Amino acid sequence: MSRRILGLAALLLAPALALAAPIVAEKQPINLHAIGMFFVFVLGTLAITWWAARQTQSTSDFYTAGGGISGFQNGLAIAGDYMSAATLLGLSSLVFAKGYDGFIYTVAFFVGWPIITFLMAERLRNLGRFTFADIVSYRLDQTRIRTFAAFGSLTVVCCYLVVQMVGAGQLIKLLFGLDYRTAVMVVGVLMLVYVIFGGMIATTWVQIIKAVLLLVGGSTLALLAMAEFGFSFETLATRAVEAHANGFNIMGPGSMLADPVNAASLSLGLVFGIAGLPHILMRFFTVPNAREARKSVFYATGFIGFFFLVVMVLGYAAIVIVGTDPQFFVGGDVKAALIGGGNMVAMHLAKAVGGNLFLGFLSAVAFATILAVVSGLALAGASAISHDLYATVLKKGTATEQQEMRVTRFATVGLGLVAIFLGFLFENQNIAFLVGLTFGIAASTNFPVLIMAMYWKGLTTRGALAGGFAGLVSALVLVVLSPAVWVTVLGNAKAIYPYDHPALFSMPLAFLVTVVVSLLDNSARASREREAFDDQFVRAQTGLGAAAASAH
Repeated sequence: MSRRILGLAALLLAPALALAAPIVAEKQPINLHAIGMFFVFVLGTLAITWWAARQTQSTSDFYTAGGGISGFQNGLAIAGDYMSAATLLGLSSLVFAKGYDGFIYTVAFFVGWPIITFLMAERLRNLGRFTFADIVSYRLDQTRIRTFAAFGSLTVVCCYLVVQMVGAGQLIKLLFGLDYRTAVMVVGVLMLVYVIFGGMIATTWVQIIKAVLLLVGGSTLALLAMAEFGFSFETLATRAVEAHANGFNIMGPGSMLADPVNAASLSLGLVFGIAGLPHILMRFFTVPNAREARKSVFYATGFIGFFFLVVMVLGYAAIVIVGTDPQFFVGGDVKAALIGGGNMVAMHLAKAVGGNLFLGFLSAVAFATILAVVSGLALAGASAISHDLYATVLKKGTATEQQEMRVTRFATVGLGLVAIFLGFLFENQNIAFLVGLTFGIAASTNFPVLIMAMYWKGLTTRGALAGGFAGLVSALVLVVLSPAVWVTVLGNAKAIYPYDHPALFSMPLAFLVTVVVSLLDNSARASREREAFDDQFVRAQTGLGAAAASAH
């Protein structure tokens, strides 16, 4: 199996790397330290995948690591899932460019965790088995609800994959001197290898290792950067104001938050979107019980909160250290574009304060970050197709584990191709901004239906479907019509929908339609669904029956 995995990886990577030969000369000099550490990491994670492939004997192992991950391990893995390319690369670049506006993004990405902690973690573990559709369909129509949940999950997964692929493509472009599209293909291929062979066990351990490396690497970078300012935050702030083109304005809200409608829409999406991310929700099924699920969120919240503060320091330090150094800009002009693109601020800072060796380490860590998140996303999307659509909807529970695993692997390949295509399309977008859009879609599609299914007795299948699709369609339409897509991607002169984020309009619409349609539903099925809530409530509170369900 080990030779099979390594051989497939080499076979798939060879054409992409071969394409780089005529391109390298046109890019900046190759960083041999970074490339060496990159390959050490890739080989190490392939070894983990080989080990995980030997441990993966069933669909439960593949989707949820057999429920054998401890709360602390899962907390690190959740942090690894959440501290994505948007965190290290996108948010540091946003603070570098916009100052305080970037810090608002950082805070907003974090404040959704109490919702997970107090409202959802325990019930998720007690009611679910493999995917969040298990919870939504617990007392509702299995076929129709799982079909909707699968489409909702796939939409969010594809949007989030864009973020990771753009970050990975720009990182490897900078690291290897590869063409951007070649770099995106390399990442897509490695993602396929990890998920197809290793499943959740490999993905979890890659995430744990990556989280530790990211915390250590980010903290070390922050300490090295702060040494330039005598470890004084006052000195850092003063020099950042002096160095930034916007001067003192970077210490207060700016253009990104000037419109209160846009700010409110962004806030709703970031706060509630986390509770609708399939790859985060899926992690609560990897622990043995609800107590470990709560511990997972506790540990994850601590790790993530600390790292977000580190990222803010990196952004402000980069204003001074990177923003005034011509070597990091195209043509040696500080008024020109950054080499490698606007998302590479943290990488340039690492080179400035730690040299090529530290740049190599942080580049490998950043790549690990992206690869772990991409693998988790691909696994969540593939499980929606194989478990929710194929095994439950099409086969009505008659599919064998071998058949379901085969469909999962085909679905992973399909998602990999989609991710590569979308990575090409959104090459020049800021990845932290793209995450904001993704969270808005998740907050409008998955979150309303999931929270209502767990807490409202009156929810019916018709209400869940109507509200879920209303949120999904309205969020997608508003994103396409927004300046980010209608103008930047599609090249139109003016956006039809003037705001950047959809959640302020699409999320309330989803809740309203869900409630109204459910209240108007007087069918016999609706009555049975309301009566079944009491049984669901007992299991959600006590976990009775959860262990038995997980064992099957």
